[in-house]
Amino acid sequence: MSVAQDPFSLSGKRVLVTGASSGIGRQIAITCSQMGAQLVITGRNTERLEATATALHGEGHTAIPADLSQQQGLDLLADQAGALNGVVHAAGISKLVPFRLISKSHLDEIFDSNTYAPLLLTKGLLARKRIASNGSILFISALSSHSGAMATSAYAASKSALLGAMRSLALEVAKQGMRANCIAPGYVRTPMLDGLGQGGGNMDALFDLTPLGMGDPEDVAYASVFYLSDASRWVTRNYFILDGGLSTPMDIYA
Repeated sequence: MSVAQDPFSLSGKRVLVTGASSGIGRQIAITCSQMGAQLVITGRNTERLEATATALHGEGHTAIPADLSQQQGLDLLADQAGALNGVVHAAGISKLVPFRLISKSHLDEIFDSNTYAPLLLTKGLLARKRIASNGSILFISALSSHSGAMATSAYAASKSALLGAMRSLALEVAKQGMRANCIAPGYVRTPMLDGLGQGGGNMDALFDLTPLGMGDPEDVAYASVFYLSDASRWVTRNYFILDGGLSTPMDIYA
């Protein structure tokens, strides 16, 4: 089968990936480029973003440093992104804070990055007609949105909010042939996960409960390619848990 006939190919597609300077976002960008996509990547750390740009396959990619927790950064990216066939919202932050210690400032910080940024960026891109009529909008949520975990109330809430927003958005953009979906990864080897372990999280116990063990950023990237490609042209409003089997007992005993 030629590349042109391969429904999983991203050849000829232009894809925006946020959070591309590190972790899952970085790998999604690299894998999409390997599948033939032209990338627009963004992140707050200019040096790390340039390192991702260097790792991309092919030519014609664009790197746009931006802080998406600020309206200025959202407007900058929406203005400069150009025409897109897909958007992956992979940027986000996580901090372990027990519920009794959460504050307005903590909630604002988490929601600004994890919820408001992807929703407002999507709004800005749609308002500027940046996304093609058959485009794919993909939110990287988290298993915590489904399961909850100790000391992650704000994080879990911010990622859960993406699910409801995505399902409503998918209805509104379906008339243009666009689709919107969520991927909810479990525990994946990333700098963010390393930070949670250093912050006091008992990560080893959670890894032991995962039948297939820890995931790699590539695992999330491969799933993202499916949602961005024509292979998923009849998939929308979908919430895909990708966790190595960790959450299955939660469903059985719920």
